[in-house]
Amino acid sequence: MDAKKVWNVFQDYLVITLGLFLYALAWAVFILPNHMVSGGVSGISAILQYTTGIHMSYYYFGINVILFLIGYKLLGRSFGIKTVYGIVVSSLFLNVVPQFVPEDFINEFSLQNGKLICSLLGGGIVGLGIGLCFNRGGSTGGTDIIALAVNKFRQVPPGKTIFILDIFIVGSSLFIPQDGGWGLRIANVAYGYMIVLVCGKLIDLTISGDKQSVQFMIFTKTYEKMAEFISNDLHRGVTILDGQGWYSKTPSHVVMTIVRKNESAMLLQYIKQIDPHAFVSMASVTGVYGKGFETIKSKKKLL
Repeated sequence: MDAKKVWNVFQDYLVITLGLFLYALAWAVFILPNHMVSGGVSGISAILQYTTGIHMSYYYFGINVILFLIGYKLLGRSFGIKTVYGIVVSSLFLNVVPQFVPEDFINEFSLQNGKLICSLLGGGIVGLGIGLCFNRGGSTGGTDIIALAVNKFRQVPPGKTIFILDIFIVGSSLFIPQDGGWGLRIANVAYGYMIVLVCGKLIDLTISGDKQSVQFMIFTKTYEKMAEFISNDLHRGVTILDGQGWYSKTPSHVVMTIVRKNESAMLLQYIKQIDPHAFVSMASVTGVYGKGFETIKSKKKLL
């Protein structure tokens, strides 16, 4: 393995470790002190901790090991070393990180600010951590293994399975023994669902944040200059479409291109400079594959 590959692997594990640390930190600071739960294996582990008093990290590790073995048996070698690393390190962080967070800090930053703020911050940081892991090919194991197994035999979309499991897991926290009436229990379930929703949103944003693209349709008489700038300066592909204005009945040309979201401001500035009267349509797009964008990844050949 050459130096570049070693450096890339090191970067992957560094980012995965950071994501797992944020994941554990969110549980230690925001979720566990407020007696709240979330979805997935971590939610099950938290419920078991509240019920038995045994720290969730032990349940988390044990359940994930069982799921990993089941997934390995049913799905084959689709779980790599990064999944094993994620399960082990996240279990370790869940156990160790709370010991280094001062109680005064948790009280002032978490408990005194209420469960609403904590569910938003906790869910967001958990989602950010998981998203960082996913971006580097890592995983924390969990219910996604169940979802993949169900999908293999029943053709149920994994996202639907995970969503149903999360609803059931968070809803079951309604029966956790705790001080307070049913109002408090129902409120905790509501906060749990909020954590799940915020977490899912942050995972999506983290995964696709640097991959968001924008499609431009530029109606301008200076289409040649526009195309040259996009091709030579932005290094993006350009397609010139022939059109006709229906009102004026005159031929026209439309410049169509797709650029990264962070390149759109530069293109808009250039359009304003070259043709302030240009008519521009912008649309956010996902799943852009080809040169300069993403590569279609397929493990199996259809034919």
